[in-house]
Amino acid sequence: MIRKLTKEDHGKVMELVEPKAAENLFIIGDIEAFGYDSDIQDVWGQWEKQKLIAVLLRYRENFIVYSENDYDVKGFSEIINAHKHRFDLSGLNHLIDPLQKYIDRYVRVHKETYYAACEKLSYAVNTEQIKQVEYLSPADYKENIEMLGSIPEFSTSNITIESRADAEKNKTGRTYFIRDTNGTMVASASTTAENSQSAMIVGVGTKPGYEQQGYATKCMEKLCVTLLAEGKSLCLFYDNPAAGNIYKRLGFKDIGMWTMLRYEAE
Repeated sequence: MIRKLTKEDHGKVMELVEPKAAENLFIIGDIEAFGYDSDIQDVWGQWEKQKLIAVLLRYRENFIVYSENDYDVKGFSEIINAHKHRFDLSGLNHLIDPLQKYIDRYVRVHKETYYAACEKLSYAVNTEQIKQVEYLSPADYKENIEMLGSIPEFSTSNITIESRADAEKNKTGRTYFIRDTNGTMVASASTTAENSQSAMIVGVGTKPGYEQQGYATKCMEKLCVTLLAEGKSLCLFYDNPAAGNIYKRLGFKDIGMWTMLRYEAE
């Protein structure tokens, strides 16, 4: 049986998603932020007797699905197909693949990325070496955005002073950065979609000309040590194995492929 969920179901929802906090980063974060009664969000659940076995969440034009095992693919697809506007559908590859054949819309974007998580660093961080890593404050927002803009990978990024301020205000993201001996900001690493259980690492970058000097690694070490000490699971997307090796040295492990599909309006 599939039905819309309410705040009375919250305990059962967390029982399903919290054991895999990294995999359910977006679901946990959206429910903590917007609950079950918001106009911009709906949450449905599939039940077997009294046990919740699968969840489908819509946040604005974005759908995400999670289940530990097989779920009612056709039932969830009927809910998604009832949404007449353009929408995104995302989740772990093995959960999204069965849904695709039931979604009768034109696919504009189909993207798959590696998804990795970390519960513990693979080595003890030298706390002396990361003392020069700083927490990004409002006074440094503009400089940080300009630094990231100088990196080809982030040249089209939509990071703004406002988005940095919103993340700080809502506690959904943070940034750590480092300067060289001349006071130049040379690298930073950030989180996004932070919630009480997990956080996603994003925006790891080094200013051109300062690569291969360990600056970004120090920022990552500081960020990871801090978040893990808060009891949060860490996760990130990466596009190629070479990039993945950098994170795996820190202790990240692949947990699957992540699929994102963008469908046109009916």
